[in-house]
Amino acid sequence: MTLSQHHVDTVLGVVAGKLPAAGGEGTSLIQRSWLRCVERYGLDPARRPDIRIENPSRVRECIQQNEEYLRVARAGMEQLYKHVSDLGYVLLLTDAEGIGVDYIGNDTWDIALRRAGLTLGANWSELYAGTNGIGTCLAERTTLTCHRDDHFYIGNMGLSCTTTPLYDPHGNLLGALDVSALSSPAERESQHLVRHLTMLYGRMIEDANFMQQFRDRWILRLGTVGPLVDVAGELMLAFDRDGVIVGANAGARRHLRLLDCARLDEAQRAQLVGSHLSGVFGTRIDDIWRLTRGSGRDDPAIVTTWDGHGYHASVIAPRIAPAARAVAEAEPAPARGEALARLAGNDPRMSQLLDRAARLVDKPVSILIQGETGTGKEVLARALHESSRRAANAFVAVNCASIPESLIESELFGYTPGTFTGARSKGMKGLIQRSDGGTLFLDEIGDMPLALQTRLLRVLSEREILPLGADRPIRVDLNVIAASHRDLRKQILAGTFREDLYYRLCGATLLLPPLRERQDQAYLIERILREEAAAQGTQPAISDRAQALLLGHDWPGNVRQLRNVVRFALSIADGECVDVGHLPPEIAGGEPPFGTDEAAADASSPTVVPIASARGDAGVLLEALRRRRWNISDAARDLGLCRATIYRRMKRYGIVSPLDMV
Repeated sequence: MTLSQHHVDTVLGVVAGKLPAAGGEGTSLIQRSWLRCVERYGLDPARRPDIRIENPSRVRECIQQNEEYLRVARAGMEQLYKHVSDLGYVLLLTDAEGIGVDYIGNDTWDIALRRAGLTLGANWSELYAGTNGIGTCLAERTTLTCHRDDHFYIGNMGLSCTTTPLYDPHGNLLGALDVSALSSPAERESQHLVRHLTMLYGRMIEDANFMQQFRDRWILRLGTVGPLVDVAGELMLAFDRDGVIVGANAGARRHLRLLDCARLDEAQRAQLVGSHLSGVFGTRIDDIWRLTRGSGRDDPAIVTTWDGHGYHASVIAPRIAPAARAVAEAEPAPARGEALARLAGNDPRMSQLLDRAARLVDKPVSILIQGETGTGKEVLARALHESSRRAANAFVAVNCASIPESLIESELFGYTPGTFTGARSKGMKGLIQRSDGGTLFLDEIGDMPLALQTRLLRVLSEREILPLGADRPIRVDLNVIAASHRDLRKQILAGTFREDLYYRLCGATLLLPPLRERQDQAYLIERILREEAAAQGTQPAISDRAQALLLGHDWPGNVRQLRNVVRFALSIADGECVDVGHLPPEIAGGEPPFGTDEAAADASSPTVVPIASARGDAGVLLEALRRRRWNISDAARDLGLCRATIYRRMKRYGIVSPLDMV
């Protein structure tokens, strides 16, 4: 009998009652899970599991709903990974439904991990994955190790997974922290250390999340008194200035609800929240503050419960004033600013996109801008910045494709003095640090090297940077907007872009339409002509024929190409009305140049739309003359000007033909 067949027979034996059934004496939680899989979900242990990967929008939604929890958990995960990475383990953080929302692992195993489902977006609930560390942990609400043939499906028998549930300060299930290996020793005892570390860091993540959630409250931290340290860690109570308990961590709920305290009824002991500190401790709130403020590490304060249990105590003051936070939360969202409004005319898609963008301003949601090259991704990012409360601070744009790979790390993170040969003597502040308090725009993020993607992910998670050569991180107030013309999901499949970074960056995606599909081209032409004319100090004007050609072009280079064409036409027109002959050949096509001499030009003066005009460009004229070997007629024909205009401009710019110098 094969190992796989033996496993199937064992599982089905439990279901058939040949092994202890659910609820029976000695039944393990693994056996209870097997029963659920067959009887409740109708699963077949002999079938190869189909790894369920949720669609990107669903994963983004999960990440957005757990943003603060993820940020806190990431720091704990990275510390835990240092202990288990050399043993071949990877870490997966899930939400309460078992969907992977964060991950740390070895990139060299990426393909194998994906095949096993140890990746972002994988759904490990028992309904889809059978008995497994994550799904069964969430179902049983307890820490467990699902080792090798504990798994329901034969396809998962090589895995060893240790998982602990994570709760919010109110006792609601947040998700699970999972430590898994693709292969491990057969002995279950080999997982004891991993189990201990998983539980330890799970409680640390919960406590860090507790302190973050109640950062605007007073927090009483309690440690048990005695020769041994309590393995459950610290007990924490959050309370207001009146001494009313507003939150309790898991350790506090577990320990203090067992108190034999006549001052609290059974419901109060179970919840603690809403009770007064004086109902728990035989000390007034003023005395607790006095005791903890006057104590030190060598002589910690001790507070005692009514039934005589003593605890080392310390008090943490609020990090955010409650009144200030209430005012901030009450502030209405700003209306769509002028910076965003001027980006579109009457195009429905752009109007909808800008309305959505305006709603995202000053929200804790990361933004990814996608669109073809030249559609205006940086312009939109800058408008988002100018519409936000960060507008007074720096907007730092970084083109990840234009910085050499050898320099991009030092450019982004900076370096300390003497870090490497050729470095500035005083060091250099990196682009990320320069954006502190403002906005960091990462253009062409798809071209960022993989190694640097890992560092960027850590920065986004921890809000800290470590310049090259530095030994202490620097806190930064980050607002990151990323952009790319590439399909990042295809890059993820190709292994050139990190999936966890993708979901971190694309809390919301803004897709810019190409210019050829926009219905507000006339508005864009007018706006760009006005902007370029103003930059050159002239009044704008354009002919009907020229505008019709601009409207009829398909613009493969999008808005950027349109702006370059307008700039060229204004330079050639040199204060005159922009007409067909002023447009580049690829735009003008077969249209004849307007006028072959000054008189003809006057006789055929075009209908004028008052939009654009500009000063001439001596460089353009000189290039045309040299290309045509100083033949005035040929140069005039190329530029769409009459010969008299060419001579007039040559005189103005001091251009002398070498033929005239013979």
